[in-house]
Amino acid sequence: MPDAARRKELQVEYREAPREAGVYRIVNQFTGNGIVASTANLASIRNKLEFAQTTSSPTVLDGRLAREIREYGILAFELEVLEVVEPRPDQTRTQLLADLATLEKLWREKIEAGEVS
Repeated sequence: MPDAARRKELQVEYREAPREAGVYRIVNQFTGNGIVASTANLASIRNKLEFAQTTSSPTVLDGRLAREIREYGILAFELEVLEVVEPRPDQTRTQLLADLATLEKLWREKIEAGEVS
C-alpha cells in the first residue's frame, strides 16, 4: 500500500476511534488545591500535562493554576481521573458534553463537601 494511502487510512481510523471521555482534576500534590474539569478526550489532557512537565511549559494548562505553578513548579501537579464516561453509539457530541458538564458539577460538589480528598 502506498504511503499516502496508508496515511489516509490511519487518519480515518484515528478520527473514528472512540475517545475516553471523563471528569478529571489537576491537583497540586503539596497543597491539595486544583481544578476540576471535564473533557471528551482524556488522553489529550494527559498529553498536555506530560508536555508541560517535560518542557517546563505550564502555559498549556488552565490559567487558574498559574500562581501555584509559579510557586511550586509544574512537577508538583498530577492528573487524577475522577470518572470515565463511555460515549454511547447513539450519543451526539453535544449530548456527551452536556453529560460531562453535569458530572463535573457533581464532582465539584463532592469535593467542596469534603467527600473526596
